[in-house]
Amino acid sequence: MSQKLPLPPFTEETAKRKVQLAEDAWNSKDPERVSLAYTENSEWRNRAEFINGRSEIKQFLERKWNKELDYKLKKTLWAFLDNRIAVRFEYEWHDDSGQWYRSHGNENWKFDQNGLMAKRYASINDQPIQKSERRL
Repeated sequence: MSQKLPLPPFTEETAKRKVQLAEDAWNSKDPERVSLAYTENSEWRNRAEFINGRSEIKQFLERKWNKELDYKLKKTLWAFLDNRIAVRFEYEWHDDSGQWYRSHGNENWKFDQNGLMAKRYASINDQPIQKSERRL
């Protein structure tokens, strides 16, 4: 069985490292790379969509990054305990018409003993912005 360091239980240092690794992976916009951080049967809620397992995760991410162009993400550790991490995030992107958005919200993560994410719950809001208002 594969492991994804750092492993739980998390300290502040290892939780921050886990968050940075997730940010780096998502900014790669590589669905295969991102999916390897999750258990084979990982359960997600992303907005109003329910996603189960790596195959669905990869399909979801392919759709996401085909829609959310020039995607750039920043994640920040909010809280942690044992095998759980909560993050705040914002990301910016534009659609195919050129309209820019800042999406922001929070995620709650639960990890297995091998450091793979078993559950991910994301609440996200989109805010239309002008290109000149971008922060990322």
